[in-house]
Amino acid sequence: MAGRGLAKIGAYIFMITVSGRNTSSNVQPVIWLLSELGLEFERLDIGGAFGGTDTAEYLAKNPMGLIPVLEDGDITLFESQAILRYIAARYGPQFWPEDAGIRAPADQWMEWAKTTVAPNVVYKAFWQLIRTPAAERDHAILEESVTTLKHLMSIAEQQLRQCDWLAGASMTLADITFGTQLYRYYTLPIKRADLPALAAYYQRLSERQAYRDNVMISYEPLRVPGA
Repeated sequence: MAGRGLAKIGAYIFMITVSGRNTSSNVQPVIWLLSELGLEFERLDIGGAFGGTDTAEYLAKNPMGLIPVLEDGDITLFESQAILRYIAARYGPQFWPEDAGIRAPADQWMEWAKTTVAPNVVYKAFWQLIRTPAAERDHAILEESVTTLKHLMSIAEQQLRQCDWLAGASMTLADITFGTQLYRYYTLPIKRADLPALAAYYQRLSERQAYRDNVMISYEPLRVPGA
């Protein structure tokens, strides 16, 4: 659980609370961004083995019964990407520029990372290798995931050969979303292509304290028996 703290805008002081276990790939980008911006917050162990997502109180905040949920004063949000945009727009516009023309490329790569990369890392490779007993794995799904990831990471490689960050010269929300996936990509026992620009980018992320503290977290507690 993160330290309890306050965020202040003008004369208003808000308590920022994040509901969700820290091993969740949907919670991690949220707490990484909050930490990257130096905002104090309270994280509550909700979801997974901790339970708590099926209570009436929680469902009133997120009718899907999923994590994370962000509470900031009178604002309550679910869906990690929406939460990231809110945090950046309110507290860290350097991650989410006001100019729509500058912001659009970051939004584009952010969505790519969430809707295209994440399903192959989390819901295919990670699920088969960590969340499924070895005897029950679907090797066709795993092989398809590895093949697709080689293609997707080659796209990132080409982009990162042109700029230091996924959407350009500066770090944006695209890097928060994509970078969260890279820790699992680089630590799962799968075959990876030799992509030097991507590897250098991951190394730069790994040197950031907020990334190490909130993303480079052991996922062993999620491993099922026999996996």
